[in-house]
Amino acid sequence: IRNYGAAVVVMAFDEKGQADTYERKVEICRRAYRILTEEAGFAPEDIIFDPNVFAVATGIEEHDNYGVDFIEATRTIRREMPLVHISGGVSNLSFSFRGNEPVREAMHAVFLYHAIQAGMDMGIVNAGQLAVYESIDPDLREACEDVVLNRRRDGTERLLEIAERYRGTGEAKTRTQDMTWREWPVEKRLEHALVNGITEFIDVDTEEARQKADRPLHVIEGPLMAGMNVVGDLFGAGKMFLPQVVKSARVMKQAVAVLLPYMEEEKRLNGGTGERQAAGKVLMATVKGDVHDIGKNIVGVVLQCNNYEVIDLGVMVPADRILDEAKAHNVDIIGLSGLITPSLDEMVFVAREMERRGFDIPLLIGGATTSRTHTAVKIEPAYRRGSTTYVVDASRAVGVVSGLLSKTERARNEAATRDEYIRIREQYARGQEVKARTSIVDARKNPVAIDWATPRPAVPSFTGVRSFVAWDLADLADHIDWTPFFASWELIGRYPQILDDEIVGEAAQDLFKDAQAMLKRIVEEKWFTAKGVVGFWPANADGDDIVVFEDEARTTEIARFHTLRQQIAKSNGKPNAALSDFVSPTGDDWIGAFAVTAGHGELEASKRFKAAGDDYSAIMCTALADRLAEAFAERLHKEV
Repeated sequence: IRNYGAAVVVMAFDEKGQADTYERKVEICRRAYRILTEEAGFAPEDIIFDPNVFAVATGIEEHDNYGVDFIEATRTIRREMPLVHISGGVSNLSFSFRGNEPVREAMHAVFLYHAIQAGMDMGIVNAGQLAVYESIDPDLREACEDVVLNRRRDGTERLLEIAERYRGTGEAKTRTQDMTWREWPVEKRLEHALVNGITEFIDVDTEEARQKADRPLHVIEGPLMAGMNVVGDLFGAGKMFLPQVVKSARVMKQAVAVLLPYMEEEKRLNGGTGERQAAGKVLMATVKGDVHDIGKNIVGVVLQCNNYEVIDLGVMVPADRILDEAKAHNVDIIGLSGLITPSLDEMVFVAREMERRGFDIPLLIGGATTSRTHTAVKIEPAYRRGSTTYVVDASRAVGVVSGLLSKTERARNEAATRDEYIRIREQYARGQEVKARTSIVDARKNPVAIDWATPRPAVPSFTGVRSFVAWDLADLADHIDWTPFFASWELIGRYPQILDDEIVGEAAQDLFKDAQAMLKRIVEEKWFTAKGVVGFWPANADGDDIVVFEDEARTTEIARFHTLRQQIAKSNGKPNAALSDFVSPTGDDWIGAFAVTAGHGELEASKRFKAAGDDYSAIMCTALADRLAEAFAERLHKEV
């Protein structure tokens, strides 16, 4: 398992059986952790403990504390072994109420609410049948918490009584526009508009608030920031999602745009004083060699929502420019982003350059290919003057940044991260030591065995290169895979099921509606130009290399790809594979390559939205261009 790089799920069982108490759950997980990390060489972050979720409210007194035992065991395990994960089969909890789905859903939501706070970060649960904690009927929620947390001796009886009200019920959810909020005081109207992403009345309400305030700046520092604080709290609690936060940022920017002329005039009259003070200054960039920036842009918007000034250098930014701009702007933090594997090495280079040039400000690392382990093993040791912190996603960015800029908490946070990364490096080193490796000579004696006589490789429809200019965008739109689109907004789930998800379904529906509207404009108004090129060439394997020839004569070599061969010791007849094994060493075989883009025009369109203060539409534009490019790859594959 370790050799394949897989994680392990470890249930709390031992020779005595299944752990059903707090003490047994913790004892077994401690023992398993020691064996896995010290003897088997597993990285702690690859361990998923399942401390066993058992049914509560069964009428058997010994079962009453099962919920508390799981939650408290989770808390202890995560405190003592902070890098492991905690999972559990949530539906087991409500087995006593099978047939009463509303009560079961409420029990699951209540249990997860408390277990997640204790450290549970995975779970086996039907996300499509999960109630939102705060939307549960207060009487039912209280009764569920009495049972899950074992707060009353008569908890089971009370829940049974209440449960009868819900048996066989199911309420259809409808969404209607409620305009009663327009009667509220202007401060509450601004908060409501920010939380719900409503731009329709923001100019009028901002002007009304400005007329009430002593200074235009007070509108920002008062009701607008108060509203954004609510947004931040809801986002941090998992009650708002990224698309909604980005919409809130659009409302905030529109409101600030109303106030800006008055602030500039006040500044002129005061001789240049009276500017708003940001919470900190963060420079962000996608590193050299990488053009992906959707995640970076979202993080930037979230930080701006929380009163941080963000200097975004864009994509493909070399190290010297990142550091020169950081000096020029006197920033407090540098954030690096990347999506492709080469970005990892470039991040290490930037860290070394920061060390060489004497920087001591915090460095943040994020992006799809990055990880806590890579940051600890490769990046953090290269930058010793300052701290290096891995940020797993946008929802953690504000907490990390505020902790690193806090005068009272910074030293403690940096020390805790350094200690954590030392442990990760030690675990990684132990894992490398126990991995059995074979020599390259022996590995080459054990390739993937393929009978090249039958079946023979497929003959391509052409050889050479063909290009395609201005491919029909409507055709590409029909080939879009929408699941990664939602993932780029940190809404996780498969399309179309995600649209009906109990937790993120409403946010996903709103996002999808906006995406469809913009996609329609992109296609009809031809915002983008899709271009592609594809080629096939005769090729043969030469050991670990793939040799590419000019023509079917196969005499003139025009390129040679050096592939890597696996050197982990294999058993049970498994090969040490290299990519060259899948190309015929003799006879007829070919290699293909392609490159596509749907991004010609995207940069200009995105800039127009940003200039108008509409980050939501700017990010949406980029995300749709990304999906169209992926769709073009699928369509081109079908074409040739």
